[in-house]
Amino acid sequence: MFSLPPLIVSIVRTCQAMSAAATATTLSAQGDEDLDDYNPQAKLIQTLEGNGITAGDIKKLQDAGYYTVEAVAYTPKKHLITIKGISEAKADKILQEASKLVVMGFKSATEIHQTRANTVFLTTGSTELDRLLGGGIETGSITEIFGEFRTGKSQLCHTLAVNCQLPIDMGGAEGKCLYIDTEGTFRPERLIAVAERYQIAGDSVLDNVACARAYNTDHQTQLLIQASAMMIESRYALLIVDSATALYRTDYSGRGELAARQMHLARFLRMLLRIADEHGVAIVITNQVVAQVDGAASMFGGDQKKPIGGNIIAHASTTRLYLRKGRGETRICKIYDSPCLPENEATFAINPDGIGDVKE
Repeated sequence: MFSLPPLIVSIVRTCQAMSAAATATTLSAQGDEDLDDYNPQAKLIQTLEGNGITAGDIKKLQDAGYYTVEAVAYTPKKHLITIKGISEAKADKILQEASKLVVMGFKSATEIHQTRANTVFLTTGSTELDRLLGGGIETGSITEIFGEFRTGKSQLCHTLAVNCQLPIDMGGAEGKCLYIDTEGTFRPERLIAVAERYQIAGDSVLDNVACARAYNTDHQTQLLIQASAMMIESRYALLIVDSATALYRTDYSGRGELAARQMHLARFLRMLLRIADEHGVAIVITNQVVAQVDGAASMFGGDQKKPIGGNIIAHASTTRLYLRKGRGETRICKIYDSPCLPENEATFAINPDGIGDVKE
């Protein structure tokens, strides 16, 4: 989880006495200097060097996308031996050394509860939506947002890209954002509009958001490897993939490629889970919907839309949110699936300055 050191927690509590406007002004003045001064909670893979593991071995692991000790420790041996230059004996040695630095055994529920008590939540910009989510978007896990077009999925992503940069006491995580755009819907102008809401300089906000356009499913997966490398160098709080499934619908067509599509999607989601575990960032993915072709839903008047990706994406996502249209700019969010949140709904609005509450 995205837990904070005691010193930082103390500082945050002191800052809570400040007004929101004064804090926002301070953030604008600081720019992204504080965001670059980051010691990630993940252990750098260079710490494995020695005891039979050479600098050359470390370079091979990095080229394969393993930048932290956790990344290596969580990986099956059969994946390590596919890396050119890593023999079976070398893979055994690497895993042995990694297991000494990463706790992978049992923990008491008390320890886990204490860790979760320090979990940071990102505000969505809407108090009603934050209340529905138990505080906001949870860091260290995957939140899936799905719905039809024009339900506010991309608008929510743009708002979160700014909100994650806010101070802790304002509902942020004081970190940067990585944005993977698969449909060409990323608009920097929206970020500037949200920044003005918090009286933050637009240039400062844009500098703290790194966006990449994904052109196919292989490229989309490759971008996650780059994301892992970037998270080692600076403090990131949020990774957005909008949309995680759009390219799979075009790269894989027909039932003949269904198995290959699901396997590729499963690997992509597994990499997202690994990033959430290693770096404690919030992962937000958007998903498209498809009409159910069976007669059961229409016969009994149920919702005829379901998220694509099947059980693969359902099991990977920690929290699933279903968005649908309301009147005008009003949208409705429903908890579709969550390990701890009750099934409920909340309304929010898409305003010129991002996601907000519905105005009476």
